[in-house]
Amino acid sequence: MVPVSLRTRGRALTAAGAAAVALALLLWWLSPFGEPPPRTPLTMSTGVSTGVYAKYGTLLRKALGKDVPEIDLTLRPSQGSQENVRRVATGEADFTIATADAVEQYRAEGGPDADRLRSSARLYDDYIQVVVDEDSDIHEVADLRGKRVAIGQRASGVRLIAERVLRAAGLDVEKDVDASPEGIGDTPKALREDRIDAFFWSGGLTTQAVRKLSKEHEIRLLPLSSLIDRLHHGGGSASYYRTAVMPADAYPLAQRGSDVPTLAVANILVTTDRMDDDLAERITRTVIGSRDHIGAQVHAAQLVDVRTAIYTDPLELHDGARRYFRSVKP
Repeated sequence: MVPVSLRTRGRALTAAGAAAVALALLLWWLSPFGEPPPRTPLTMSTGVSTGVYAKYGTLLRKALGKDVPEIDLTLRPSQGSQENVRRVATGEADFTIATADAVEQYRAEGGPDADRLRSSARLYDDYIQVVVDEDSDIHEVADLRGKRVAIGQRASGVRLIAERVLRAAGLDVEKDVDASPEGIGDTPKALREDRIDAFFWSGGLTTQAVRKLSKEHEIRLLPLSSLIDRLHHGGGSASYYRTAVMPADAYPLAQRGSDVPTLAVANILVTTDRMDDDLAERITRTVIGSRDHIGAQVHAAQLVDVRTAIYTDPLELHDGARRYFRSVKP
């Protein structure tokens, strides 16, 4: 007969063994089956911190985090469209937003790997905005002669447009204006402090920095649409500008119930043929699918539309993006 002490010890050992087995099973159940797959690092070149590109990029990263969780997306600030196009073409970034004129300019100048550029979608239009003090004697672009004018950073889309608009108005940017390279991050404060008389900006409506300035300082926006024929006469990438109207509610304190006739240029989502087709298709799907969510915070994004997104001139669609658009074609 087995002594009671031995039976008790045996039961204890059995219970301990069972507990160990149960713990091992629990750890096995909770642990992942093998190592998680590596995430795909991607870089998006955006823009200045106070511009629409940066805000759009932040919201798109969040949307991609849900739809394409294997992407590890880094947002890289930039001066704007011209720098964005160069970065993507040369492989410093995987995709970006850029204006059509900046893309065509890069191609026309024979930029490195320009032939590899592709587009995933047409997004929304940038509106050219020239901002002055409300009580200024500047009422049209020609009145900027002799004035202190911020024309945007050197690698920005704003700079490209500003120089052309000034030329169309008969002004030499080197001789006829006191030009400075500030961007939208600095120009509102510079105007308030009377360090400049006017500044150029090209961005989606509305741009928060301009709206904020209109609440703190009395400003006006100059009409620009009368310059369209002279701009088109120059040919080249200037052909991508079109006349447009800033509705009265874009900057209600600045526009005082009036529309402002201006110029606009399309933004496109730019990548290259280096991007995997499946990845390009999924990114394009998220861009279109997240329109309403992003548009709730970036008004311009509300204009992204699957019916117009395929018109990405001057770039051809990436094969992956084309596959997406075919899949949703009615």
